[in-house]
Amino acid sequence: MASFSLSDLEATIRERARSGDPDSWTAKLFATGMDKAAQKLGEEAVETVIAAVKGDTKAVISESADLLYHWLVVLAIAGVSLEDVLGELEQRTGRSGVAEKASRSQPG
Repeated sequence: MASFSLSDLEATIRERARSGDPDSWTAKLFATGMDKAAQKLGEEAVETVIAAVKGDTKAVISESADLLYHWLVVLAIAGVSLEDVLGELEQRTGRSGVAEKASRSQPG
C-alpha cells in the first residue's frame, strides 16, 4: 500500500473544495456550508460507534474513514488546519489526561 496520510487527504479536500465540480461530494459539502458538513460528521461518528459496539471490524474501518474525511471537511470549512489540531495534541502529551481535562475552564 502506498503511503497515505491525513495531510494528503487534507490537501485533496482543499483542492476539490475549490474545484466547483458538480460531481464532487467535497465541493457540494463546501457549497452547502458548515451545517451540512457538521451534520455529516455527527452521522459518521454515530455510525462508527455502532460498528464498534457491534464488533464489526470491517464496518469500523469503513466508517472511520468516512469519519476522518468529514472531520477534515469540517476543519477546512472552519479554517482550522490539521497542523493546528496536531499542535494542540502535542501540547497535551506532556500532561496526564486527568490533569489536562481539569485544566480546561468549566462552564459556570
